[in-house]
This record gives sequence, C-alpha cells and structure tokens, in this order.
Amino acid sequence: MKKRFQLSLVVVVMLSILSACSSANSSSAVQAKNTIHVKIGVSGSEDPFWQTLKKKAKEKNIEIELISFSDYILPNQALANGEVDLNAFQHLAFLSKFNAENNQDIVPVGATVIAPMALYSKKYANVPEIPDGAKIAIPDDPSNQGRALKVLQAAGLITLPEDVGLFVTPEQIESNPKKIEIVPVTAQQTPRVLDDVAASVINSGVATDAGLKLDGAIFQDDPKSEQSKPYINVFAAQAKDKDNATFKTIVDLYHEADVEDEVKKDSKGANVVVDLSAVELQATLNKLVEDGKRAGK
Repeated sequence: MKKRFQLSLVVVVMLSILSACSSANSSSAVQAKNTIHVKIGVSGSEDPFWQTLKKKAKEKNIEIELISFSDYILPNQALANGEVDLNAFQHLAFLSKFNAENNQDIVPVGATVIAPMALYSKKYANVPEIPDGAKIAIPDDPSNQGRALKVLQAAGLITLPEDVGLFVTPEQIESNPKKIEIVPVTAQQTPRVLDDVAASVINSGVATDAGLKLDGAIFQDDPKSEQSKPYINVFAAQAKDKDNATFKTIVDLYHEADVEDEVKKDSKGANVVVDLSAVELQATLNKLVEDGKRAGK
C-alpha cells in the first residue's frame, strides 16, 4: 500500500512538472507569436539612441529592425514600396517635396528633432574672413539647398528675394557682393569637400557623422525659431498607417526621458527634441504642400 502511494505521488509530481512546462512553453509561444516586427528606414549609421529605443520596444513585444540607407531618396522609396514600415530621417520640407514629385502620400506620425544647419570652415574662423570669389558648398537636394541658401543669407553673404519659398535655388540669388561661388553637392559630401572649399553648409546629422561639433561652426540657423517648423524631423509612414497603434507606441517611447537624453548626447547637444502631435505635423505638411503649389515647385 505504501509503495502504491509513493508511486502515485511520483506520478502526480511528474504530471505537475509536465503541466508547468507545457504552460510555460505555451506562454512563450503566445508571446513570440504576438511580437510585432517593425522595420524602420534610417539614413547613415545606426546611432546609439536607437539601441535604447529598441530595448524599450522589445519590452512591449515590438521588435525594431533598422534598415540603413546611403542617401536621402531611398528611405522614402522603400516606405512607399512597403519594404520598411516607418522611416525616420527627414524633415517636413523634404517630405512635402518628395510627395509632390513622386505622387505619394507619406505622412508624419510623430516628431523627433529639429537639427540645426550650420556653416563650417577649415580655413576661416569667422564669416567676414571669407574672401571674394570663395567657393561654398551646399547640399544639392531641393529642401536642404533652399535652407542652406537661407543660412548664407542670414550670415550676410547673399540676399534672396522677399517672401521666397522653401525651395529657393542659387539662380534666385538677388545679390552676391562677394561673388561667392555656390557649389551644390550631395548632402553626405558636404563635410568631405571642406578641404576644397572656403566653407560648407552642413546639416546636423551629416555633421555629427563626420565628427563635426556645432560649436566649431562659424555660423548656424536658429532651430527654435518659427521659421524652423518646416525642418522638424519626423517618423513617417504610409497614409493607411497614420493611426497605427504600434507606431504610436514607438513614437511615445522615443520621447521618454532616457531616449531623449541619448538623442541629445548623440548630437553633442546640437539637436533640439520636438514633441508635436501627428495632427500638428500634418497641418504643417499640408501648408508646405499648398505653398509649393502656389510657387509652382
């Protein structure tokens, strides 16, 4: 009798262990099944703050995969084609131009930062030192080119027409007293040509990747001004995903204090974190689209 009782006890214990293992395996399977995989297109290197964001997202069963692109056009094309779910590399001015030229309806779902654009030089310590006839490099994509020309105007090197639009070109320069030669190059090349030009207008992300610090610039625009709103960088998605709850969670996680601290640290304190709603961002984008239509751009 005693042996039967002991045998029964062993069977019960083993069944309990098997049941517990089965429950654990079942729970793991459900958790794995519920994990949502999100591909985010980025331009350039994977910045350290992404690792913090990925870790926090994983705790909410969101697995983020970063897809790095080498230029500013491919991340939007990949988003439009469904190769990525989100991208995070562009400001609203750039997005409005891409949508208009490619008949797309990519929308902002959250803000990230305003990255200042600055004038750097290896040869001159300040703007007045730049000589007559000097060459200055600027990005060649329409939105960054227009912004770069406004930086040069603010620095007192050129004058542009009043009420000029975002997508002003070198041909629209009204006065150029020093006869500066404007040299458009791809944005990623702007720091690489510093040895060959008097100065170069470089946006914050490219400057950071090149090891340049904002306090080493000889001039910069004001990222907190009202005029900087078109240059708010965003998380972007296809229009059909504008209310996607997972994407909203990723945006919310980006704006938690530890991630924001990493963002500021990564840019050496240059970038200004912006937290605007998707509705506010879309309103700015819509205005940019209308302004572009009126300007025929």
